[in-house]
Amino acid sequence: MFTALNAANAYSNARSAIAPDRDAAPGVVQKIGSAAEEFSRQMQQVDISATEAMTGTGDTHQLVQTIAEAQLAMETVVAVRNKVVEAYQEILRMPV
Repeated sequence: MFTALNAANAYSNARSAIAPDRDAAPGVVQKIGSAAEEFSRQMQQVDISATEAMTGTGDTHQLVQTIAEAQLAMETVVAVRNKVVEAYQEILRMPV
């Protein structure tokens, strides 16, 4: 039989699972942030190389190389996103 006290205790115990403490895993949060910053820098480099190639001041070989690197980075980000969505969907399917 559930009482208000039991429900409050259960909520208190489950609270860390709902909103995990950022101090518990600072390395993971920092790695995710640095990966996002690196992805952003990669996309900015593509823009710079494309602009230089269009204006005639850049090397087309550099443009092709930058686009290939950006494509690999984008495929990696999409694969990670797909895994996160898949994990979230698995969590939603769990019986309560």
